[in-house]
Amino acid sequence: MKSIVERFDCVNKVKAEKSTLLRIVKTPNGTVEVDPTGKINGRGAYLKADKATLEKAKKTKALEKALEVKISDEVYEKIGRYLND
Repeated sequence: MKSIVERFDCVNKVKAEKSTLLRIVKTPNGTVEVDPTGKINGRGAYLKADKATLEKAKKTKALEKALEVKISDEVYEKIGRYLND
């Protein structure tokens, strides 16, 4: 029997199935990127893949705290565009 992989949603503070979450990564060179494959090297944080959670992350700075980096509005817009696709 295959186990269900869970990860911690840093915005909503709950565990959820990895397949329902979006991974955001701070790469070793300091840039912040969306990681759809889950394999990019760097510090990763997971959040529920919807617009409401992204807005909450921006308001509470939960993603910035989890990744330990300042995140610009352009990065939030890039994540939002990814969620729309």
